[in-house]
Amino acid sequence: MAEKNSELMGSNFTLKPEKPLDNIRIVLLETSHPGNLGAAARAMKVMGLSRLYLVNPKCAIDDEARARASGAVDVLDAAVICASLDEALADTVLSAACTSRRRDLPHPAYTPRRAAPELLSQARSAPVAIVYGSETFGLSNEQLGKCRWLLNIPSNPDYASLNLGAAVQVVAYELRCTLDDSPLDLPGFVPASHEEVEGLVVAMEETLVEIGFLDPRQPKRLMPRLRRFFARAGLEKEEVAIWRGIVNAAKSGGRRD
Repeated sequence: MAEKNSELMGSNFTLKPEKPLDNIRIVLLETSHPGNLGAAARAMKVMGLSRLYLVNPKCAIDDEARARASGAVDVLDAAVICASLDEALADTVLSAACTSRRRDLPHPAYTPRRAAPELLSQARSAPVAIVYGSETFGLSNEQLGKCRWLLNIPSNPDYASLNLGAAVQVVAYELRCTLDDSPLDLPGFVPASHEEVEGLVVAMEETLVEIGFLDPRQPKRLMPRLRRFFARAGLEKEEVAIWRGIVNAAKSGGRRD
């Protein structure tokens, strides 16, 4: 399998704003069939996407994967292998989880067509990610919680199971159509990164336990509700700093250091 390419990771990953598709990551979690890796790569390349991230893959990029990729073997060869979803989402400012299941307290949910304009808008200045779960189990609630949005592909309610490559193709097609039809302007704010939002959530949970507002033995739905709130809001860097200040003040008894 391809090793991590440091030039694609972290602060070294800079792209021209006029090519937002180059700033969109397709993240596949625990893929078990090599043919699906190839199909996903082909679906990406035909629509102009090239950044493939594989989280803890359960299969190799073998001859079957390369055969299914057809002319998109270069996408497979450049795939970034990650040990965790957090690693794959590093430096992203918007992540959308593709799922067909209904859950309680979901994050904001959109169709790919409705989500595409904002995904491309954000991708003009920073990386964004589209996340897909394994073929067998999909995405867990914990994994969904790390993403800001849900993507629901409209389908037959009696049979909503899409092949992984087909699901990637649908989203990639909507991104390509939106890019070609509606050139977007750079947003007027600096969005917070995945790490900054995760750090805020962790610090907030620790502080709420410390001040007695959250009982870790009976947490109920407090933290998922807060995650949903932040996912809806789409935090800016400055807003994360403000919330960090509020958390620190609560921790110190209301004093501002």
